[in-house]
Amino acid sequence: MRDKRRPPRDLPQINERIRFPEIRVIDSDSGPLGIMTPQEALKMAQEQELDLVLVSDKATPPVCRIMNYGKYKFEQEKKAREARKKQHTADVKEVKMRYKIEEHDYLVRIRNATRFLKAGDKVKATINFRGREIQHSHLAKDLLTRMAKDLEEVAEVQQFPKQEGRNMIMLLSPKKINS
Repeated sequence: MRDKRRPPRDLPQINERIRFPEIRVIDSDSGPLGIMTPQEALKMAQEQELDLVLVSDKATPPVCRIMNYGKYKFEQEKKAREARKKQHTADVKEVKMRYKIEEHDYLVRIRNATRFLKAGDKVKATINFRGREIQHSHLAKDLLTRMAKDLEEVAEVQQFPKQEGRNMIMLLSPKKINS
């Protein structure tokens, strides 16, 4: 059973929750106010209609700042949302073909794969077999190897050509840019 006098660990250490004998206080304009008791600092914060927020409990004495905690929390959440919005998740795009593909159609598949790879996505190259075509799997493997060679500037082979049922699959990922 949890002790009712102790606040839960996940609550932020602000205002009355700060339990140190003395703290170093920084005002809302980032100017140092000196070392004082939490009660004195809290009184100063309440006079300015702001909160006393624990910034660093590892320092000696712990550092607290007088600020608008609601506004600070909102800004932190806004930054986190922006970071999530900007991050790119690599999708797997598929390029399907047959081993008897014509040259122009093959170039279209290469162009699409290049576009996907430059956008940061992985490419799954699939060759389908129908009926007795599966006897010519060596031709499909040659085609996928040729594709890997044609895309070697923008891609690296993540999974070499491998047969799965009536399909032969190869997985390509964007090349890491060394800068």
